Amino acid sequence: MSNALHTSELHSLPLLARGKVRDNYAVGKDRILMVASDRISAYDVIMNEPIPGKGELLTQMALFWFDKLGPNGLNICPNHLTGEDPSNVVSVDERSQVLNRSMVVKRLKPLPIEAVVRGYLAGSGWSEYKLGQNVCGVALPPHLKNASKLAEPIFTPAAKAEMGEHDENITFQQVVNTVGIETAEKVRDYSIKLYLAARDIAAKSGIIIADTKFEFGLDADGTIILMDEILTPDSSRYWPAEQYKEGSNPPSFDKQYLRDWLETVRINGAPWSKTPPAPTLPDEVIQKTSEKYREAWARLSTV
Repeated sequence: MSNALHTSELHSLPLLARGKVRDNYAVGKDRILMVASDRISAYDVIMNEPIPGKGELLTQMALFWFDKLGPNGLNICPNHLTGEDPSNVVSVDERSQVLNRSMVVKRLKPLPIEAVVRGYLAGSGWSEYKLGQNVCGVALPPHLKNASKLAEPIFTPAAKAEMGEHDENITFQQVVNTVGIETAEKVRDYSIKLYLAARDIAAKSGIIIADTKFEFGLDADGTIILMDEILTPDSSRYWPAEQYKEGSNPPSFDKQYLRDWLETVRINGAPWSKTPPAPTLPDEVIQKTSEKYREAWARLSTV
């Protein structure tokens, strides 16, 4: 892996936005260069220290899934890849910043929802279930446990929040109210099909994809296009199948190790408030977090 890149600084293209991980630049009027930095966030707070190689791993994993599920693979739905080499859209002296960590994609109108699919009950889904035996309005059987496998995956959307805010779980009817019935149903159906296919592919490498989120946008013709990054440990809950046991979350291949460490942090004797500024990450935490991402890709790349 190359040296860590916390923030890209490209001057040959206009900067559109910086997210928690990605820096987006305009390529003409119809494309975007997405650069995956090595930034990492937890509880919607960006850490000051990068995780070396993380952006490259995320990009390679996203491209893996686009290949498996897109037009060259199962062809479940169209995606935003253009196939252009990112090195060709920046100046020569900037190529090191985009190598292996970037994608040139179509510029779309994003839908204002996160398309979340859950195959297992975990995280905010488990918390919501305990309150009323449903998640996002989807009724579930009684007596389920943390990490229980669901009989069928469920679509549990969220409304996109502003930077630094938490996404809010919403019902399918709220999605319909936001984007219309036809778009809502297509997004739901695409999401379930993508999850089912990815779940089966990941299982071959000993990975359980407990849940994941997709993002979709509309092109100029109104076609629904899969966008952003997909099925990486940043947008999915990856569990090692051999350590799965109903009743507790297995140690996941993502930033859960970082979250667990942050829960132990004390500032002036009090727990960290989960608001900026972020605590300084020790070298051991950076290293072990990096190892989690590398192991996920090492398993997947054998499929």
